[in-house]
Amino acid sequence: MNYPSLREFINRLEFENELIRIQEKVSPILEIAEITDRVSKQPDGGKALLFENVEGSSMPVLINAFGSKKRMNAALGAYDVEEIAKRIERYLKIPPPVTLLDKAKLLPMLLQAAQFPPKIIGGSKAPCQEVVHLNNDVNLDQIPILQCWPEDAGRFITFPIVINRSVDRKIKNVGLYRMQVYDSKTTGMHWHIHKDGAHFFHEYQKQNKVMEVAVAIGADPASCYAASAPLPYGIDEFLLAGFIRKQSVPLVKCKTVDLEVPANAEIVLEGFIDPNEMRLEGPFGDHTGYYSQDGDYPVFHLTAITHRKDPIYLTTIVGKPPQEDFYLGRATERIFLPLLRTQLPEIVDMDMPVEGVFHNCVIVSIDKRYPMQSRRLMSALWGLGQMSFVKTIIAVDSKIDVHNYDELVKLLLDKVDFKLDLFFSEGVLDVLNHGSDNMLYGSKLGIDLTEKVEGESGYGENKQTALKSSPLPSKEKAKNQFSDLKDCRILDINAQRSVMYAAVDKTRPHQAQEFIKAFFNAPEFSAINIVIVLEGHVKLDDDSIVMWKFFNNLDPKRDFYFNGDRLAIDVTQKLKEEGYQQSWPEEIEMSEEIKTQVDAKWNSLFNK
Repeated sequence: MNYPSLREFINRLEFENELIRIQEKVSPILEIAEITDRVSKQPDGGKALLFENVEGSSMPVLINAFGSKKRMNAALGAYDVEEIAKRIERYLKIPPPVTLLDKAKLLPMLLQAAQFPPKIIGGSKAPCQEVVHLNNDVNLDQIPILQCWPEDAGRFITFPIVINRSVDRKIKNVGLYRMQVYDSKTTGMHWHIHKDGAHFFHEYQKQNKVMEVAVAIGADPASCYAASAPLPYGIDEFLLAGFIRKQSVPLVKCKTVDLEVPANAEIVLEGFIDPNEMRLEGPFGDHTGYYSQDGDYPVFHLTAITHRKDPIYLTTIVGKPPQEDFYLGRATERIFLPLLRTQLPEIVDMDMPVEGVFHNCVIVSIDKRYPMQSRRLMSALWGLGQMSFVKTIIAVDSKIDVHNYDELVKLLLDKVDFKLDLFFSEGVLDVLNHGSDNMLYGSKLGIDLTEKVEGESGYGENKQTALKSSPLPSKEKAKNQFSDLKDCRILDINAQRSVMYAAVDKTRPHQAQEFIKAFFNAPEFSAINIVIVLEGHVKLDDDSIVMWKFFNNLDPKRDFYFNGDRLAIDVTQKLKEEGYQQSWPEEIEMSEEIKTQVDAKWNSLFNK
């Protein structure tokens, strides 16, 4: 089933018992975010939430709409997003026609493809322009825009489909970029340095031209997804949306800017950006689970707000995973796998663990045929689009299920050779990465767990490490031995290498390294092969939280310490005295006051 607008999708969610209507009065300041965060961390992502009684606005708020595998499939009109990947793959594998018969066979598919481009409709037919506010009537205060986290700089529009064109107007850009509300008529425009929006803006800056921008909020589900997709430069996101929904996206011309927006959107913001005006934006509780740093960004001035007669405000929150964005990212992982294979055909499957927050870890299985193929693949991925931001890549053979983490952990602990299988590199990193000493770049790690082939070092050798004959030490012994150790956990894994998590309350520079040195020098702990050193507050009994901290805080070259066949990894917070040049961000945490407020009304929220 495909949806002309968000309305039909809401009806479907309600029919499938995937939506909860909440009639209790709630505040858009922190309270909705706390409720949603709790729901999104329920098994399978919880339910979509429609808040119908929001303080300060007559508009209801829809959130967590795409926050489960089931809802993500429904949003894209599929039983499984793999269906969309297979459709893409069929197009990619079309052989060039040779005979007249070949051309005839190709015709139906080409005709189907011809239906995908977006179509301009007349303004009088556009639901998004049923109500028009211009000039002094423009007022963002009518929209129930959320403040998500206590240290956020204010309210942020978090699910805006931002539309603009290149300075020569030949290329359209559609993307999701957060927008901090400064006042009733201006917002920030958070364009990361690596994004197309930032590239277009810099072109306008060079020519000192005003840049027109339109923002659609609450479009049809396929368009909402397509705006988040990492499409190649110059490819129209609404073309992808049309392909997914098997129906063109109707667009309508804006009232005050020369741009087109989805005609069935709930709300549209129109305006411009002056290339000479920048303003401090942030901090903001981001999808990494940390607050992103503040910085100067362009300012969006509104010239119009148009909307439906009874608009619904679609929004989202991001923070410590899992959140709604994980399911959007998982859909991208599956849908874009065939496109990735066009450049790297040896790829069999891929997985991006939720703990890696998209750009910190990728697991890939390959059909390996020649020496060093895994390293060639890693280097190639580090040169491809958004894959260039990935910090850690793990390569396995085609027979390995990349989605089975237990199998992968056992494979890693049984097979990895620290000298042969770890591949360190350097390159660009996501702007939100705080683990490296420097902003925007740092070291990367490739872990090659594929079987060795003839011509590779280690081929024909049994590299399994024998289990230590000495028993593993107890937690109590470790805490008594090392004064800096606040807590520890020795993992109960039936594998060749043993692992310990160590929590250290870091109060001085190089404290973690001092602990690692002492650990390596203590013979009674020689049976532990790998120790991961974390900050003192980390919950060591939660493997997901540990891995989230590990991938976020890691800079591989800096943080790996080898001692023969033993390894220590320091993923504690880094200090200036240790060479760290960035500002280490705070973890996102809701205030106790808001938690208490939500506790008090929790039952009344869901028992009506």
